[in-house]
Amino acid sequence: MLFITNRFPTQSIRTRIDRNFTFDLNNNASSNSVFYCERQAEGNYQEIGSSAFLQRLKETEARQVLIYIHGFSNLPEDVFTAVREFQGLCDAARPGEVLVVPLVWPCDNDLGVVKDYWDDQESADLSAFSFARVLQRFLDWREGEQFEQDPTPCLKRINVLAHSMGNRVLRETLRVWRKYSLPGGVPLLFRNTFLVAADIVNESLEEGRSGELIVHSSRNVTVYFASDDLALRASKASNLKNRIASRRLGHTGPEDMTRVARNVFAVDCDDVNTRYDYPKGHSYFRSGEKHGEPGVVFQHLFVALESGRVFPEDETRRMTILRG
Repeated sequence: MLFITNRFPTQSIRTRIDRNFTFDLNNNASSNSVFYCERQAEGNYQEIGSSAFLQRLKETEARQVLIYIHGFSNLPEDVFTAVREFQGLCDAARPGEVLVVPLVWPCDNDLGVVKDYWDDQESADLSAFSFARVLQRFLDWREGEQFEQDPTPCLKRINVLAHSMGNRVLRETLRVWRKYSLPGGVPLLFRNTFLVAADIVNESLEEGRSGELIVHSSRNVTVYFASDDLALRASKASNLKNRIASRRLGHTGPEDMTRVARNVFAVDCDDVNTRYDYPKGHSYFRSGEKHGEPGVVFQHLFVALESGRVFPEDETRRMTILRG
């Protein structure tokens, strides 16, 4: 499994191609360095470098790449377990269609959900500087370096799935990227952006708000939400403690659909989220009621991946309720 991380290794932060890479799980600081790696087996990781990593993506048989940005309180092997499950569902739905590539950012390794939440929120914000460099590195490679090895351009479609606090990582990454590298605005980079159980305020996608660049950089933005998502209660408790009060996008969907762009879609998952992920109702986008079998949320998401349209049967539709 290929992955990118800004977690500190126990080794030097200096890149050395083909070295063993070991996560320092007790350090949840965000490294300014970025490491392009491959997971060989549980606890066995190898750093391969950005050039080899991007060339591997180009050469893979998959037609599409899905960047996966995990939520809070997830250590690396937690992330890889989730990605293996999601990759398995994609392969079963259509072999060779999607390659899932996780971005592993530094979550805390201590006890206490609310404490973890606030520590991870700071790490999410600081990770933006590292991952903005990843996006710029991809643009530079796509526009020139890839042709040094192969004159055929990379035609793979790029998608992103952000779960929970991973939405904050995505939002801040795009803001930092624009501020320091793209004063003219971000490019249309992603075919689909899936915001699942998003731990950002529900006005974020409106023009002039903090998440507007998510909309600018994507052909489609699909928000999956559930009002009884218990994991987002930690977000509410922590934010109220720090005198921040706003409903979350992952609880309500966009505050006002008339105030977001036409490429933003809302999917209500209230009827299935706790059945798929009992009792939290937070990670409902992978398997359904039985592990390894797709739920209706995954099925809806995968149709959008294949077709490039959130509602291919009715392109004017912008909202739906999923029922198992």
